[in-house]
Amino acid sequence: MTPESKVETPAVAPSSPAPKWKVWWENFQILFVALILALIVRSYVAEPRFIPSDSMIPTLEIGDRLVVEKISYRLHPPEFRDIIVFDPPSQLQELGYAKDQAFIKRIIGKPGQTIEIKSGKVFVDNQPLQESYIAEQPNYQMSPVQVPEGNYFVMGDNRNNSNDSHVWGFLPQEFILGRAWLRFYPFDRIGKV
Repeated sequence: MTPESKVETPAVAPSSPAPKWKVWWENFQILFVALILALIVRSYVAEPRFIPSDSMIPTLEIGDRLVVEKISYRLHPPEFRDIIVFDPPSQLQELGYAKDQAFIKRIIGKPGQTIEIKSGKVFVDNQPLQESYIAEQPNYQMSPVQVPEGNYFVMGDNRNNSNDSHVWGFLPQEFILGRAWLRFYPFDRIGKV
């Protein structure tokens, strides 16, 4: 064999491309499965939410984006001071709020507890709350009320600019969607809520 001679490789027949309909069908299946998984995750595990108002300042600001987790309340009831997202109960729907217009507030009273607001302080079972997370002390009064079984008393951290339980009453547990867990935007404030 001389250096100029070439070794020939056997020709491989090129594979024929898949028909266009088959490519479209495979892509459709992938997108359909991804959509179903996204709906399941959003319905039962977690979902993103946007803060549209200043009722939770200084803890949450307008434009903050959160992950609301939905699993923990399937395992245990909501806790005192949890920040929760909920659908408006019937008393808010009667005032014109849409069924799916989510609210975000902090749990201040659990079932059986007595809540009172006087002298710029919130009292739970006759004990004043120490609240480093609020914008300012409430400038209103509220006579003592006892939280009924299966309900919660919720308030915004911006006490003087919050449409909360001191205005419309108790929040039934079945309206709670989940717990505010993680702020993912703005990037300079990423972290647990």
